[in-house]
Amino acid sequence: MSDHASVNDNIVKTQEQPELPKTVGLIDPSIEITKNQTRKTPRFLRQSELVEKVAAYDPTVDEETLNRAYVYAMRMHGAQTRASGDPYFAHPIEVAGILTDYRLDQDSIVAALLHDTIEDTNATEQEIEENFGRDVAELVQGVTKLTKLELKSEYTKQSENLRKFILAISKDIRVLLIKLADRLHNMRTLHFVKPEKRERIARETLEVYAPLARQIGCNRFAVELEDLSFSHIHPKANAAILQRLQDLRDDKGDLLKAIAKDMANRLHKAGVEAKIMGREKSPYSIWKKLQTKKLGFSKLSDIYAFRVVTSNIMDCYKVLYVLHQTWTCTHERFKDYISTPKANNYQSLHTTMVGHKGTNIEVQIRTQFMDNVAENGLAAHWSYKNESYGFDEHAATEIAGRNPLNAIRTLTSIAEYGGDSDDWVEHAKMEMFSDQVFVFTPKGRLISLPKGAMPLDFAYGLHTSLGETAVGCMINGEHRPLRTELRNGDQVEILTDLEPRVSADWLSLTITGKARASIRRQLRQTQKEDFIKLGKLSLERTAQQVSKTIKMVNFQPVLERFNVPSEDQLYEWIGRKKILPYQVIEILFPGTKLVTQLPLSTLPKIDDGEAGRAYIKGSHPSLQKPETRAVFERCCFPVPGERIVGIVDDEVVHVHAIDCLKLATLDEGVHEWIDIQWTLSAEKHAISVTRIRLIMKNVPGVLGEACTLIGEAKGNIVNIRIEHSDMNFLQVDFDIEVFDAKHINSISGALRACKSIDRVERYRARS
Repeated sequence: MSDHASVNDNIVKTQEQPELPKTVGLIDPSIEITKNQTRKTPRFLRQSELVEKVAAYDPTVDEETLNRAYVYAMRMHGAQTRASGDPYFAHPIEVAGILTDYRLDQDSIVAALLHDTIEDTNATEQEIEENFGRDVAELVQGVTKLTKLELKSEYTKQSENLRKFILAISKDIRVLLIKLADRLHNMRTLHFVKPEKRERIARETLEVYAPLARQIGCNRFAVELEDLSFSHIHPKANAAILQRLQDLRDDKGDLLKAIAKDMANRLHKAGVEAKIMGREKSPYSIWKKLQTKKLGFSKLSDIYAFRVVTSNIMDCYKVLYVLHQTWTCTHERFKDYISTPKANNYQSLHTTMVGHKGTNIEVQIRTQFMDNVAENGLAAHWSYKNESYGFDEHAATEIAGRNPLNAIRTLTSIAEYGGDSDDWVEHAKMEMFSDQVFVFTPKGRLISLPKGAMPLDFAYGLHTSLGETAVGCMINGEHRPLRTELRNGDQVEILTDLEPRVSADWLSLTITGKARASIRRQLRQTQKEDFIKLGKLSLERTAQQVSKTIKMVNFQPVLERFNVPSEDQLYEWIGRKKILPYQVIEILFPGTKLVTQLPLSTLPKIDDGEAGRAYIKGSHPSLQKPETRAVFERCCFPVPGERIVGIVDDEVVHVHAIDCLKLATLDEGVHEWIDIQWTLSAEKHAISVTRIRLIMKNVPGVLGEACTLIGEAKGNIVNIRIEHSDMNFLQVDFDIEVFDAKHINSISGALRACKSIDRVERYRARS
């Protein structure tokens, strides 16, 4: 069945449904104040009504096919009922009815009528293809959930179904629109579901389907899905906000009408024809802002806003001129999405002004077509082309200069390569829940990224190979750390090497789902090689403890003892801690006894001072002076194996990791930057102290578990700092003695595998 029937929810359609905003309280024919209302509707559309609705916007529709699909759906679902006792076929009929409001093509309407038949009846894909054509069969199959997942967890089932769904969307965007209509009708009837299942369904809607609707610009879908979900997840908060909104309408209704009328009069005098509508924020968007801004309800300044709709782009800017001549503009809250559209092709001018007794006036200015795109997204681009009715991708791309399907195609690449269930769903959500920042390539190409994006997000956004070979970046002509947050208008140039340099630490230098999925994919590809190298190094060092060498040694007895096919497999298992190196040494050299813990304390420690200079090298003259001292900075705790840079200050070379945040605060014109590297002694025969930061769940035993994992990975803890970030999480800094960057990466990897540890990253001081 549709979303809920697979868990035996059998939802029924309610008698009352929220409909699209309806105009009320008209001031004059050109001014409207809107609010959400509900209306009584028939239980489901009759066959003739559905055909008439489609024929109203597509006169070429094959009415006979629609009639056959309607009857087929009723016959296949037969006596199936929903929880209320209503016939189940009412659901697919209502889903089709929702899609007629978006003026979708005939195949979409037919597929909506049939979308549950393969999953819930004895209908087959072949039968649907024979009766209604290949396109309809593929659409129905795209919406149908996967089967034969009985051996997998509930979460894995859901994520794999979502992956299959995303990949189906990439082939035909109509799959998403049908699914959104399906989910919308189910959310309208969610009160018939058992209480213990409502929150899960509502949360899935809020976290997946509403963001997907926004990805393709379908604001009407998104707003109703969000508000319906919110009402079930936080019913008390929803009721409180609705009451406050009613109080505001009673208190400020006259003021809002006065503002609208004043705006209309001024635009009329300026010779600009426009329609003015009042807009009330939805309960969910108000709640979300209260949470993110940490404000009280009375402090919100944009609960009410005005939308000015004109006939052409020139008039949009004329409206802006008139309004800014009348009221004082709040500069930081002006955005021009007409010249720079959002990724889903949303276009509008946004401005906030102060006027009318100090009241903030938020205004959106757009053309009628832009308003249609803003509300309906991709659905606004269904029209006639070459005597056929359907989605016009070329026209949609021409209007705003970019293809609105690109956002979905990014999700597709994440679904294809994003790893296991936890990974790819996390990446997809990151991609869907983000605002935008606009930056430029050196050649002037405009790139949109999520707010908070960093240079590696930019690099992977352009091309995966650019991200994998990145070694640094220049922002607005200046060298900046890869941890720098990008801002609107930045020009970004990525510095590259010939070979890929992907590191696990890069996950903390990215926020986009695409970048993180690509990094984790590359890490998986190189992980085996890294574990082989780590295992071989561990075995060599263990052999050195007893004055032995593994060169020219016959490994056959070890391979037979542990049943591994090759030396590389043996090294990999040692690197993964499946086999301990001392176990191998005892087989290779019978009678040898050695401790199982690698003695870090026997190796010299890389420390500050003149002795520290022996661990770095470079051609700069300051490194040739005997009095020069090296200081390994505690803002980034550099370790051998990672790229470093030196900052010269008199007779001191300050050593920083290349991605240290402090470097961004240093002026290259004042501070002397020099190129330095680690010496062989540092990389092979020394240890250093570094710091990692863990965000862990505040549960019994988690600190001990983290310490055990660090010890098992051969790290030596020298200091611990603990802070309570909130009641549920701890922020813990561990200072650890390690061999090199690979060693700390191995420790970090072991910690990331712990379910009680939410995040692991190398410590980088913010200032």
